[in-house]
Amino acid sequence: MAAIDIDGLTKQFGDVVAVDGLDLRVEEGEIFGFLGPNGAGKSTTIDILLDFIRPTAGTVTVLGYDAQREGEAVRRKTGVLPDAYHIYDRLTGRQHLEFVLEMKDADEDVNALLERVRIADAADRKAGGYSKGMRQRLVFAMALVGDPDLLVLDEPSTGLDPNGAREMREIIREENERGTTVFFSSHVMEQVEAVCDRVAIINRGQLVAVDTIDGLRDATETGEVLYVSVSELNGSTVDRVANLNGVGSASIDNGRLRVVVDDASKFAVLQAIDADVTSVRDFSVVESSLEDLFVRYTEDEQEVSA
Repeated sequence: MAAIDIDGLTKQFGDVVAVDGLDLRVEEGEIFGFLGPNGAGKSTTIDILLDFIRPTAGTVTVLGYDAQREGEAVRRKTGVLPDAYHIYDRLTGRQHLEFVLEMKDADEDVNALLERVRIADAADRKAGGYSKGMRQRLVFAMALVGDPDLLVLDEPSTGLDPNGAREMREIIREENERGTTVFFSSHVMEQVEAVCDRVAIINRGQLVAVDTIDGLRDATETGEVLYVSVSELNGSTVDRVANLNGVGSASIDNGRLRVVVDDASKFAVLQAIDADVTSVRDFSVVESSLEDLFVRYTEDEQEVSA
């Protein structure tokens, strides 16, 4: 059974189409990244998943429940870490958890929940004295109340320093290993690339790509970048290399030639540089980052739309 199954989802706000015919399936047990520029429709999609707003057209099934007809059941089985959240500065971490336990009529160990997000030692401190990362993890602990089958995380690493972001990644992996499906949106590409099994990219309300990160690399022409040390490097060298077959672009980067390889063998490109432009002394190959792929997919779609 799919954890999330979206079919033909459309949402209009007056003349604005926020989500446009979206089809998406997230399998049970996945860590699934949901990416897109600001205004792409990510938050609207999440709000529909949780039955906070109703779609204009299409169907959404979450954990086997119709998200619109059985929204309460969906929310009971789903833990949410929202992008905009509020905690009470005068309450302790323990009191926050006790409040949620009472609301959900759940019987769980507060200390165990706080231990899972690594702030058990601050359980009896007022949350007003928590750091940004601790506040984030407190809300995460609140999302874990009721042992949810699905976690929906909206920008879980926003504003965190590198150590805080690393801890959040580790917590996400640990919860996934417990059997929880994780669906999260983020602008922090490194976080997505580090933990996700698959990612979807949405732009202007439409799905433009869904695959593993390696699959996205294979499906685009930005799979590899060559960094080449050559005997002669100047503007003329760059122009001549850029005009070679199989080269998408060329530039100078920190004293080396940076070459984006399009639909061609990197070795054929290297041989052409060496034979037709300038002697190749050394080279290295770097795979495109998720950020590179994200830019490629969203820019291409905007150009097509324009």
